[in-house]
Formats: sequence, structure tokens, C-alpha cells
Amino acid sequence: MRLSQVLVLLAAEPEERISFRDILAILSERSFAILVVLLGLPNCLPMPPPIPTISSLLLIMLAVQMLVRRPEPWFPGVVLRGSVARRDVLRAVKRALPIVSVLERWSRPRLIIFDRRTGSLLGAMLLLTMSIGMLLAAPLVGQLPYGLAVCLFGLGQIERDGVLVLSSMVAGAVGVVLSASFIYGVVLGIRNLLF
Repeated sequence: MRLSQVLVLLAAEPEERISFRDILAILSERSFAILVVLLGLPNCLPMPPPIPTISSLLLIMLAVQMLVRRPEPWFPGVVLRGSVARRDVLRAVKRALPIVSVLERWSRPRLIIFDRRTGSLLGAMLLLTMSIGMLLAAPLVGQLPYGLAVCLFGLGQIERDGVLVLSSMVAGAVGVVLSASFIYGVVLGIRNLLF
């Protein structure tokens, strides 16, 4: 099942609120890679708080599980019982689906070093770094590059496309620069006020 198919299935859910447990049931055995993309989307699209922050925390939890090579994702019951409004899911799917479809048509298995054991561990470390950066980034502008980086990383894992994974590194680097610039601006502003 490709990511675009998963997005269509999520949009077709009839309930007014979709629980995290239901989303995991839809994902089946490809949970890790697709979950990475789904949790990255709230940081690429304008979503109501605290959804972006929660998704960042869940991504950190997911990255740690990938580092210890869990066979499938695990989340505590309080997370599984959590839900998101169907209208928010529909809005995210509507905006993401055209881009995802284009990337799926363009991507193909290449640079599959990222699919091997060492590459998988490096990828998990990369995801952990980007997730922490996303959590600490300035809202909206600062989170956007990290969200894009996480989505590209997840899609690269799904399609076994190392080029997409490398692209995620570039987007993550942009996020680091923006975050550093924001922090520098805040520190400079505080210093000017105090002195």
C-alpha cells in the first residue's frame, strides 16, 4: 500500500473523530515509514495547536523505537485513545495528496544504502534529530522545513528512495539555519532591551 492510498483511506473514515488506534489499524505492517509522514504533515500544514507539538513528541518516540529496532510501533494507551477531528484529517489529505502523488510517480528505489542495517540506524538518528528540532523550532516558519524534512524522509523510506532521504537532510539543514537565526534574533532583542 502506497502513502497516497493510505491518505485516501483516512479521508474515507466515516467517524467525526479518528483515533490514533484506528490510524494504526489502517497502516498495518508498514506502520513505521507511513507514520513518519503522517506525523510530519501537521508541521507542513497550518494545523490547530497542540497537534503540531503532539506530532513532534510522537515522532521522537517513534525514532527511539526505530533506533532500538522494534518490529512494530508501540504507543501507550493514552496516545492510542487520542483522536483528531475528521475535518482536520480531510484538510491535511486534500493539501498533501497532490504533492504525495507527484513524488510517488517520480521516486524509485535508488541509493538503497539507506535500506540496510547501518543505513536504517543512521536514518533513525536523523529522524530523531529532526523531530527534536521540530519540537524546539519557532512556530509555523521554523517548523515548516523540519516538517518537510520528516515527510521526505518517511516517503524515502516507503519508496526505498535514497534521493528523497538526502533531500530531507537538505530541508532539515534549512530548519537548523532558520531556528538558529530565530534564536539569535531573540537573544539580540533581549540584549538590546536590557542594555
